[in-house]
Amino acid sequence: MYAYTDFDRAFVHERARQFRDQLERHLSGELSGDDFRPLRLQNGWYVQRHAPMLRVAVPYGELSSRQLRQLGRIAREFDRGYGHFTTRQNLQYNWIPLEKSADVMDLLAAVDMHGIQTSGNCIRNITSDGLAGIAADEIVDPRPYCEILRQWSTLHPEFAFLPRKFKIAVSGAAEDRAATEWHDIGLHLLKNEAGEVGFKVFVGGGMGRTPVIGALINAFVPWQQILVYIEAIVRVYNRYGRRDNMYKARIKILVKAEGQKFFDAVNAEFKAILAHDTDGDAHLIPQAELDRVAASFRDPAGVAPRESREPAAETPAAMKRWLERNVHPHRVPGYRAVTLSLKRVGQAPGDVTDAQMDAAAEIADRFSQGELRVTHDQNLLLPWVREDELFAVWQAAREGSFATPNIGLLTDMIACPGGDFCALANARSIPIAADITERFEDLDELDDIGDIDLHISGCINSCGHHHSGHIGILGVDKDGKEWYQVSLGGSDGSTLSGASVPGKVIGPSFAAEEVADVIEAVIETYRGQRTAASERFIDTVRRIGIEPFKGAANAVRKTTARTEEAAA
Repeated sequence: MYAYTDFDRAFVHERARQFRDQLERHLSGELSGDDFRPLRLQNGWYVQRHAPMLRVAVPYGELSSRQLRQLGRIAREFDRGYGHFTTRQNLQYNWIPLEKSADVMDLLAAVDMHGIQTSGNCIRNITSDGLAGIAADEIVDPRPYCEILRQWSTLHPEFAFLPRKFKIAVSGAAEDRAATEWHDIGLHLLKNEAGEVGFKVFVGGGMGRTPVIGALINAFVPWQQILVYIEAIVRVYNRYGRRDNMYKARIKILVKAEGQKFFDAVNAEFKAILAHDTDGDAHLIPQAELDRVAASFRDPAGVAPRESREPAAETPAAMKRWLERNVHPHRVPGYRAVTLSLKRVGQAPGDVTDAQMDAAAEIADRFSQGELRVTHDQNLLLPWVREDELFAVWQAAREGSFATPNIGLLTDMIACPGGDFCALANARSIPIAADITERFEDLDELDDIGDIDLHISGCINSCGHHHSGHIGILGVDKDGKEWYQVSLGGSDGSTLSGASVPGKVIGPSFAAEEVADVIEAVIETYRGQRTAASERFIDTVRRIGIEPFKGAANAVRKTTARTEEAAA
């Protein structure tokens, strides 16, 4: 993990002191709500449906056990005993009183954490592959570059007030596990024929009202120049992005409208920065700086190749399921990565209690060099597990309620908090997720259904990434009531899903009480139509199209069928 320097630590503590002063002036009436709003947002504080919401930055998903214990303490002492991990590898609290917010920022700063730029029209948290640095298929470790990007973009004076929020994702492996092409900028690390490291750059991706896949703007930017190239992109966006309409202000709208003109403007700006800006080449990354940052990401002491071990013949059946689903290959022989599932009956996807945070921190200390990852799929991951300790890890995971062997299966769903918490949401996500989880609780049935991505969003802002789900569920508002659109065939760009593409809506929206029936009908259609048990859901959808699924979904309408009859 990145080791904070004295400068880094002083910076975060000073930011916390500054926020305390702003809060005290606001509570005393000296600073109005309108004046305080942008200041709290810059530190990750929203005012949501019921209470303030804090979004804590977890840069590129890396957490230490010490940090996780502190997050658990905050949940216990200042919230209602839990937090929520998001698709952007952050943690959210939903019930912290605003008058206590400065105390929380001090506690975060004490463990090198903060909420800086987790909100606002700026460059948000840099995200990456949950297996970064340990993946068996990794080409280049993206974490040093993510950290350099984080430092460069934090409080960048030129990009503090962009037309809209701006998100960057980085992948360094053969498989894209960071959904990079769905971001404002997606970066793929690679090596050219000469073995030189560079970035393939995509721009203009995004979800929301207008789902757009990022376009390739440059096939190879040398790593030394990547900050300059990103600066050129964001400058052009800052200059020409829409500010008159927030729904058309994302860079995806500008890229889609201008096409080649946008690409030409970026490449011209890139050349101009290097040739004409005062100290323009100062943003080239020196080898010494990369080496300094990369030193924090060396393998932990004691990690070295070991003799690989096959599971014992007497391995319990429940553990065999867990080994198949929750344990992943590792680049270091004799090691594995292990996912701690945050998806189970009775708990919203991505939610974790204070006790679970403490338990996960303890497991990380015992078995994973004190390190964890937050994944894009809203789970926790242990990056440094020895193969000969997998049985003990499985036992500890079971005790902490982390051992559900469902990673990649239907109940390993992505979901936003929805209308239970978010002021922007049109409908609730959590009850829908709970209905589906309870309906598909049988592990044998889940295994038979196989790999499938289910994503749920409570509104068109798409925090649950419904566009990229093999099955996507979107909450919509009709006459003040909750309804849900269902889409099929979306992809996040992973090997399983294929090229990134938004799903197709299968018809008019459904009532909340119909959604679990609709999902069951869709799944049963797949099981009846697949050519073999090995044909995955997404492949069946692409082979036969959405009409058979649409027919099956419409056949289970109850409430909406009566509504349509009454309207007729």
